[in-house]
Amino acid sequence: MSLYSIEICAGAGGQALGLEQAGFEHASLVEIEAPACQTLRINRPHWNVVEGDIRHYSADKWNGIELLAGGVPCPPFSKAGKQLGNEDERDLFPEALRLVSECKPKAVMLENVRGLLDSVFDEYRAKLIADLKKLGYVAEWRLLNASDFGVPQLRPRVVFVALKKNAAEYFNWPSARLAPPPTVGEALFDLIAANGWRGAIPWCERACDIAPTLVGGSKKHGGPDLGPTRAKKAWASIGVDGMGIADAAPEPDFIGMPRLTVRMAARIQGFPDHWQFSGKKTAAYRQIGNAFPSPVACAVGTQIQAALNAAAKSKLKRA
Repeated sequence: MSLYSIEICAGAGGQALGLEQAGFEHASLVEIEAPACQTLRINRPHWNVVEGDIRHYSADKWNGIELLAGGVPCPPFSKAGKQLGNEDERDLFPEALRLVSECKPKAVMLENVRGLLDSVFDEYRAKLIADLKKLGYVAEWRLLNASDFGVPQLRPRVVFVALKKNAAEYFNWPSARLAPPPTVGEALFDLIAANGWRGAIPWCERACDIAPTLVGGSKKHGGPDLGPTRAKKAWASIGVDGMGIADAAPEPDFIGMPRLTVRMAARIQGFPDHWQFSGKKTAAYRQIGNAFPSPVACAVGTQIQAALNAAAKSKLKRA
């Protein structure tokens, strides 16, 4: 059974790649940032990438599609963004609901930051669930940790899944993998040692934990770095200089703490090494830092696919 999806706020394709791995074919991907759109086109030339604001996007032509997915902007719900919620002009959950009402998908999957579960947003979440219930969906929020799905990073994300009533009873949240994720040293050793750095082995031994949360930053600020002061201290504790992004791996005689390259950051975020990023270093890193790790998207998408297939089989049996 072919399953199709629409993805909004697609970014560099972390979620889209994971859903592809879970068996979904993308009918349309909507993204406002030009470098991210180019990243999607470079890696998947056959994808239908729509460059523009989702406020101007209509999903009418995709009526009855299997899945509407996306990662709507996080600042309205993050502490860094002052948690303004529906008072923040960047809040696109209402647009996601509009698109759901237009195309009436069999399932919905949206992700956001952990702050969305704070008590200040209790009413906001309840209203979203109630609005979807009126449209015929059973919805639920769940906090998932990327490290539970093999990503070498401390990255808690709130995932919102809603399914039509006939499929909701078959949906189960994915279970964490039994094997622990690799440490930063294990994940990046070949990349950090690529130019023959003599300090690679002791660095690997020091980098014996998973990474702090990668952040994409804002276009309002300067070049790429690994986050605020607290984050930089956490990176430093495992031997990484978080003050910027390097152009290349350390040279043989390098002394000190190395910086991550764009490729290293991408691997920390769960992207496969073949995934290319459009734009200069700052634009590429921001795409990576704002992405939803594809292993997590794949795990959730696989469970959605299983629920939809089970519902379809049940319908056939009753027919």
